[in-house]
Amino acid sequence: MDPRKLKILFISSEVEGFSKTGGLADVAKALPIELQRLGHEVIIITPFYRTIAHREEAQKVHQLTLHTDCSRPDIHFSVQKLELQGIKVLTIDNAHYFDRAGLYGEENNAYADNGERFAFFSLAALQTALAEDFAPDIIHCNDWHTGLVPYLLKTRFHSTPQFAQTKTVLTSHNSAYQGIFEKSQLNLIPEVSSCMDHRVLENYSYINYLKVGVIYSDKINTVSPNYASELLTTLGSHGMSEHFIERIHDFEGILNGCDYNDWSPKTDKLIPFHFDENDLSGKEKCKKALQEEVGLAASDIPMFGMVCRLTDQKGFGLILPILERFLKHNVQLVIIGSGDPGITGHLTALAAHYSDKFKFVNTYSNQLSHLVEAGSDFFMMPSIFEPCGLNQLYSLAYGTLPIVRAVGGLKDTVIDYDQDPDNANGFMFYDANPNQLLNLLRRVLLLYIEQPEEMLRLKRQAMQSHFYWSDSAKHYERLYHNALHLNHY
Repeated sequence: MDPRKLKILFISSEVEGFSKTGGLADVAKALPIELQRLGHEVIIITPFYRTIAHREEAQKVHQLTLHTDCSRPDIHFSVQKLELQGIKVLTIDNAHYFDRAGLYGEENNAYADNGERFAFFSLAALQTALAEDFAPDIIHCNDWHTGLVPYLLKTRFHSTPQFAQTKTVLTSHNSAYQGIFEKSQLNLIPEVSSCMDHRVLENYSYINYLKVGVIYSDKINTVSPNYASELLTTLGSHGMSEHFIERIHDFEGILNGCDYNDWSPKTDKLIPFHFDENDLSGKEKCKKALQEEVGLAASDIPMFGMVCRLTDQKGFGLILPILERFLKHNVQLVIIGSGDPGITGHLTALAAHYSDKFKFVNTYSNQLSHLVEAGSDFFMMPSIFEPCGLNQLYSLAYGTLPIVRAVGGLKDTVIDYDQDPDNANGFMFYDANPNQLLNLLRRVLLLYIEQPEEMLRLKRQAMQSHFYWSDSAKHYERLYHNALHLNHY
């Protein structure tokens, strides 16, 4: 076998273009496409959710049965085939588990049976590979939802000829989400629910899916080098440091790329005017379009944007204490997102009080997200932790200068103006302290007002920062080869 050409089974709970709640979906689309361009054969497996896009194009290719123990009936499911730029996408269709309004929950509450749902998904994915007669060299698992796959491969499927040479890679996109459930949700997998290994069943009563994946995968990675370093520390690991340290020789950080097919100001179909680093006049027009869209006065005063899930992770514990003081300045601010009701309520109240300066849109809108990236002068990402972050990459592409905290992938991608003005593409602060964030925002305001030519230079420089998926895919290719003990060419 040519070691450069692999068969890769990519298992993910969401895939951009079909289903999405966050950055995992972006990776699960972009990385397989780049791997295919490198000559590898890739199949994606994901759930057939009620809300999945293009479901009318799906073709049923398998009707399968998952045999359980005698205490519960067998589970029947079908496999529906879709396509992503020439890549076969196989979706697991079972109404009981996936015919629901949300992917993981509704109204900010997770489904109570998520452990059982994704235990089923892990088993069904492997059974689907067998039905396809696909013998993967690599099974690439993603986040806790697929954490049981490496365990199943080394237990239930350890003597299955089709998987005899298969190795597993687990990518943790956000290790704060670990999938912790009582063992009663594992009745589908008796070898887990009766397992006497305390690493698998903690106190013989509950399971951490991500931890099991970290223990049993052949190789592990996360989505930026700096976040990988943080996961080795007690403070930054979400309680997982000892498990990553145990696997340190099989663990690394690979920075995500940016999909410039979707996020380029030269070609973006969701923005009204196009521009590039040589001509930013279209960006000024996008700013006016954004102001008009959200109901702010047309003005050249600094525009700050933010698009994210409304969670503590995204730094709202730093933003909310200083937001009113910040809004006393001559600024405009647009925040787009949904999530925590407490954060939503606070933002709604402030937006009502400062309606001439601050607009809060309590939803996720892809079109508005693109307009915020194109029309803002600055993009706020004061995250408490950020495994990689994608919005700062989008912001750089659009000449919208990111204001970030020096954590995770933000530290890997943003060069701070005060530390390295010649090469800077944004602004950074360090301590999780509201006043430090406010000081930086005021510093940025002064620069905008007093040095317009320097601001223009910075915007152009930011637009020359590139993070290509083709580069990331080559790092994954090397990781696969290392898992297979192949020489890398």
